Amino acid sequence: MTTVLAIETSCDETAVAIVNNRKVCSSIVTSQISVHGQYGGVVPEVASRQHLEVVNQAIAQALEQANLGWQDIDGVAATCAPGLVGALLVGLMAGKTLAMLHNKPFLGVHHLEGHIYANYLSEPSLEPPFLSLLVSGGHTSLIHVQDCGVYETLGTTRDDAAGEAFDKVARLLKLGYPGGPIIDKLAQEGNPQAFRLPEGKVSLPQGGYHPYDASFSGLKTAVLRLVQKFEAENQPVPVADIAASFQETVAKALTKRAIACALHHNLSAIAVGGGVAANSALRSHLQAAASQQHIRVFFPPLKYCTDNAAMIACAAAEHLKMGDTSSFSLGVHSRLSLSQIRELYTLS
Repeated sequence: MTTVLAIETSCDETAVAIVNNRKVCSSIVTSQISVHGQYGGVVPEVASRQHLEVVNQAIAQALEQANLGWQDIDGVAATCAPGLVGALLVGLMAGKTLAMLHNKPFLGVHHLEGHIYANYLSEPSLEPPFLSLLVSGGHTSLIHVQDCGVYETLGTTRDDAAGEAFDKVARLLKLGYPGGPIIDKLAQEGNPQAFRLPEGKVSLPQGGYHPYDASFSGLKTAVLRLVQKFEAENQPVPVADIAASFQETVAKALTKRAIACALHHNLSAIAVGGGVAANSALRSHLQAAASQQHIRVFFPPLKYCTDNAAMIACAAAEHLKMGDTSSFSLGVHSRLSLSQIRELYTLS
């Protein structure tokens, strides 16, 4: 049994959790949505300062909630890539300090690997190989999970990630931030077939389209032109119908790529992670399509779709059991591909 305390500060949530293998002992998440909402998006410097103000309190709360002391902790982990550099540094330095102070092994964890492991928290039977569909504000990726730390990216976004597109379209529709939950709720009142929008195919130099890569900048632009058309004609913008049509287009595009990718690579399970994994249309479309192809689909509980430290702790516990630890000289990276994940560890 391996118990890890992990810190996640890659963007605008200050999160600390303690996980024993795949069991969550405690999970603290302090959101900054109300702070950044006035700016329509995350302000990196503001995020870093907010992390500094609350990280120590979150660590104390996590230990208290789990009813554990440092003698019960086997390792300390922190997200080190990718993310906002200043925000990552807060969590990384806190994690290193705690590991040194209490003589515990330290592990730097890749944020995307954390999202993969979010499904392990609710599905104890889940084991590689499987396909991971990661959909968040910064990433839209199809990843072949072969083993812990062994990942092959089969498809990615060429421009706006799915979550980023939700935020930008919400801004166009004057709905506020973050866009995903707002659009999802409003879409329930609209007609998803009201407007035909482009799903965003990625062309190949030799002709045809990439089967698994995604592009959502064209979809965002199509929504902009649709809004401008109504405004130019002095007509009320049908916000609910546009939101529903946009959400339907994104869900269908992601579903089509994920199912095709799983079938082509003979993978019988798809595990979805990231903030957009909470989207009701994506859950509905993917589950229906996967059922027809006899593919199992896993979605994390809603509280583990958005950034949290429990998923980071779960990934770290698996690495620690394999003998992986990180050097105290490990730094942070604003960008780091999953193929470089071995660079984070000094033992294996």
